Amino acid sequence: MAKCPIDTSEMATAYEPQAVETALYDWWEEQGYFKPEIAPPEAQPFVISMPPPNVTGELHLGHAMFVAMEDLMTRYHRMLGQATLWVPGTDHAGIATQLQVERMLQSEGTSRQQVGREEFLRRTWEWKAKYGGQIQNQLRRLGASCDWDRERFTLDEGLSQAVREAFVRLYEKGLIYRGEYLINWSPGLQTAVSDLEVEYQEEEGILYYFKYPIAGANLEAGPGKGYIPVATTRPETILGDTAVAVHPDDERYRHLIGKTCLVPMLGRTIPVIHDTYVSMEFGTGALKITPGHDPNDFEIGQRHGLQIINALNPDATMNQNAGPYAGLDRYECRKKLWADMEAAALTLKTEPYVLQVPRSQRGGEVVEPMVSTQWFVKMKPLAEAGLEAVRDGRIEIVPERFTKIYYNWLENIRDWCISRQLWWGHRIPVWYCGDCGHMTVARQDPSACEKCGGASLRQDPDVLDTWFSSGLWPFSTLGWPDETEDYKRFYPTDVMETGYDILFFWVARMIMQGLEMTDQVPFHTIYLHGLVRDAHGRKMSKTAGNVIDPLEMMDQYGTDALRFTLLTGSTPGNDMSLSEERIIANRNFANKIWNATRFVVNNLGAAFEAGMGTLNLSALALPDRWIISRQNRLIENVTQLMDAHQYGEAGRQIYEFLWGEYADWYIEIAKIRLYGANIRAQATVRRVLVHVLDQTLRLLHPYMPFVTEATWQHLPHPDGSLMTTSWPVAAQVDEKAEADVQLVMDIVRAIRNARAEYDVEPARRIVAHIAAGEKYDLLQSQRDVLATLARLDLSSLRIAHSLLDKPAQALTLVVGGVEVYLPLAGMIDLQAERARLEKELAHVENGVARSQKLLSNEGFIAKAPAEVVEKEREKLTQLQDQAQKLRGRLDTLAD
Repeated sequence: MAKCPIDTSEMATAYEPQAVETALYDWWEEQGYFKPEIAPPEAQPFVISMPPPNVTGELHLGHAMFVAMEDLMTRYHRMLGQATLWVPGTDHAGIATQLQVERMLQSEGTSRQQVGREEFLRRTWEWKAKYGGQIQNQLRRLGASCDWDRERFTLDEGLSQAVREAFVRLYEKGLIYRGEYLINWSPGLQTAVSDLEVEYQEEEGILYYFKYPIAGANLEAGPGKGYIPVATTRPETILGDTAVAVHPDDERYRHLIGKTCLVPMLGRTIPVIHDTYVSMEFGTGALKITPGHDPNDFEIGQRHGLQIINALNPDATMNQNAGPYAGLDRYECRKKLWADMEAAALTLKTEPYVLQVPRSQRGGEVVEPMVSTQWFVKMKPLAEAGLEAVRDGRIEIVPERFTKIYYNWLENIRDWCISRQLWWGHRIPVWYCGDCGHMTVARQDPSACEKCGGASLRQDPDVLDTWFSSGLWPFSTLGWPDETEDYKRFYPTDVMETGYDILFFWVARMIMQGLEMTDQVPFHTIYLHGLVRDAHGRKMSKTAGNVIDPLEMMDQYGTDALRFTLLTGSTPGNDMSLSEERIIANRNFANKIWNATRFVVNNLGAAFEAGMGTLNLSALALPDRWIISRQNRLIENVTQLMDAHQYGEAGRQIYEFLWGEYADWYIEIAKIRLYGANIRAQATVRRVLVHVLDQTLRLLHPYMPFVTEATWQHLPHPDGSLMTTSWPVAAQVDEKAEADVQLVMDIVRAIRNARAEYDVEPARRIVAHIAAGEKYDLLQSQRDVLATLARLDLSSLRIAHSLLDKPAQALTLVVGGVEVYLPLAGMIDLQAERARLEKELAHVENGVARSQKLLSNEGFIAKAPAEVVEKEREKLTQLQDQAQKLRGRLDTLAD
């Protein structure tokens, strides 16, 4: 077993992340700590499938969020003793990767069409080999404790086999079919895209009103006689119209039903039909029907058996069906056609109109609805199984509110277009016979036609939607369709953690495909995190200049600072606001951990023996019992919060305990005994210091793995790593010890606040008289603590049950029934303080008078903006409160 790379001979004066992170990560990996096999064979598995980032991607905050969250879950369950497996991998990212390679070819003066499919794929695999390792190395930097020996890629041979198996099974069950339907076509990408890959953006547009001539009638006869008035936002699609539709009850147009109209500028005759889909109130009450370029029109066309005319080429230029406009770009056609219609007196008017413009999520260009022959999956039967799995509780969605959104999407799901006109991806396993035309769907490449035996076979040129292979991810990565040892041991997985923005793209499809292929849910819990936004809640973008680069943050402040900020700043399903200032604050927390550990280590002494086993807890000093009890309460709370997926709150509580209670209070109290003469007390406090720090570092390790490991290695411990130690178990809470020390702390805080209010020099020890009442024994036993932490003069500190002779000119503090008197003569120069307060009071009273005069001015009240008046009233209230406090202070100083 290789030795930990942390040099424990001496702790540096400050924590330096760059000096330990890479060395620690490499050591963890070399030791096999990321593997489930480190747990006993009988251990219960805990499995997460990593959402595979794009193979050629670069680390962004979305990656940092999911890695931090999943690594936290992984490290937590590993410490619980489970056989923990986090399966890493990357996605081939069909469109994204192909675009990268196409741009590279363009820079070389060529294109994919020119080099051909085989050469293009060779170049793409070459590209993947060159740039594909970058994202994995960046995930390592984040501390991802996944089993890299089980890393998968969606185009691996095994996963490709799984994709073929899934396709053929669905086809054999009649759930995959090939047909001509209206799909979303991306002209720039030259491929179909799914409904989920289209984003609708609100944009300013134009509504064009025009005349649809009635065949055989005179235009001058007017609307309803010579023409039907129609409106459209896309005039170029007029060239693909195959009907004009009106409502059957519309008195304006009922007499025209069954007649024919002439397509403007083309003269092609089309019928006038009736359909209740048409709204009599919207626009002109008549609709042009273009089944080849509008989803609603396609449905109407199917109901009425209308001809489908496609007027566009794949590159969004007009085709031969556009007649004289063939070859024009769609937007050039729009201008030319409208100008020609104006010249032919076929236009009525135009008006501004807000459009919902469909744009490709990947390419950004306007998507065109087009009729095309594609491959589809019938989703209804799969969706019903997916709905049932959540309804009956086999799968839980966290947070629960996304369950309704999940139901709504699956209940209204449409068939999924799975074919893409790309070259990079899983090619559709379908072959067409050139001799007899038969279509063969097969798991293995066929050598001959299964029908006629002919060898003239041509494989379908399309590839599958990337999400088809991603939907098989939880089980294909474990060896499915083969019954591998990993598949039998680790499937179903446990948690699917991802962003809520891909609940439908990916998560729902994994559920449906998992149930269909394995007859089991692929995971029992879906944890959805939100998006990472800037400090003002805005979406991060390069154009806005508000992008925070996680690599830069890790370089500057360390990985743990970034991780802890992301994990404690987020709640399930909600977006979080991230600022560099918060990362800096958590860098300071890492330093606090280091400094607290350094103090403990430097005060252990050569003969220190670790362990709490031989200590009698009931015999410990009150502060020791307090800190151990507080930690037991923390362990219980944090464990419950972790199990409830409230990771942010759990992390915040650890932070508050380590900084606020252990470092700021217990260490300061411990110094009294550490620096005292009682050797036995010194030994006891050292043990408590080490025990509490050890247990807290374990709690914090899933959040901040590097600094906790680096500090823990300096503490007395058995061989090995912090990440393989057991998760702390809560023992009994000591309510009385907690209440007693809380009172002591409250008294110290009250005295400190008084010192600050009177600006007492930090080094000055002041006199205090305490009427303790029933708390006499407690406070008497903690005299040293009170004197040390509140900077009191121990020799003159007076603690009594009650004080008959209460000191004059003293500040009185009442804390939990205990009265504390601080003689002002020992704190300040009374005469100088009185003069200072009188001067300050005069200044404040002048301000009160000015404000009252202004607010009594009717002209100011009438003319000034309401917010200005309200601000002045707030100012007056503050000044009056300040004056009252100053008078009270002066009364205290009175003879």
